[in-house]
Amino acid sequence: MSTYGMWLSTTGMKVSEHRQTLMANNMANVSTTGFKHDLAVMQRRPVESREDAGGMRFQDAVLDRMSGGIEVLQPRFTTEQGHIDVTGRPLDLAIQGDGYFQVKNGDETRYTRNGTFTMNATGEVVLATGSGVWNVVDTGGAPILLDPAGPAPLISKDGTVMQGTDKVGRVALVAQDDPTKLRKTGETLFELRDGEMRPSTAMIVPSALERSTFDPMAGIAAMIEASRAYQLNATMIQLQDQLTGQAVSTIGRMA
Repeated sequence: MSTYGMWLSTTGMKVSEHRQTLMANNMANVSTTGFKHDLAVMQRRPVESREDAGGMRFQDAVLDRMSGGIEVLQPRFTTEQGHIDVTGRPLDLAIQGDGYFQVKNGDETRYTRNGTFTMNATGEVVLATGSGVWNVVDTGGAPILLDPAGPAPLISKDGTVMQGTDKVGRVALVAQDDPTKLRKTGETLFELRDGEMRPSTAMIVPSALERSTFDPMAGIAAMIEASRAYQLNATMIQLQDQLTGQAVSTIGRMA
């Protein structure tokens, strides 16, 4: 039973370490525009005899009803709406509702809630990241192109881009009903792993940006909780190790 207790405490330490890692990453992105914070996902692990009953020789009516600990699953990200701040800059865009901007870099397509767009020297509306410059595309999949010498663009709630009296295009907004089909690739970008995106019915908020969804105060509380849980499980392992040593010593003297 001592070995069993050590196993449960070890899995508890793994879970706490995983939570601390996620919280640290969320905290680092508390000021990142359009950031969707990660959620720690765990599930109860069945005991070995129930997980692989065919290959187990030892089974016990009491032990088989106990927990096999907790296992960490692939983290998921929240889809909740972040707070929207008005910036006044014409190419800043926020999304109110379920949807993503579609951006391209060569043949690669990504999706993002980060609407910190700028215009490059050739007039393309782009999102600049550490991994490269991504073109913001219209509903037809073509880059949105402005006249660098023209007036400041105006973008409506449905994504229509006007420059003076000229209609330049319409910003593509897409959505995915199953968020697990999207994978984070860093820098607020998402990659579609499977299936297809559909047109979004969300609304664009012009001259505004969406804040990170992570609450730093809740994050600090969660990190403290995970740290304490880690320490308690480590203490339990030490106590169980001492008990095992005492049991071995006692049995040795009796023998």
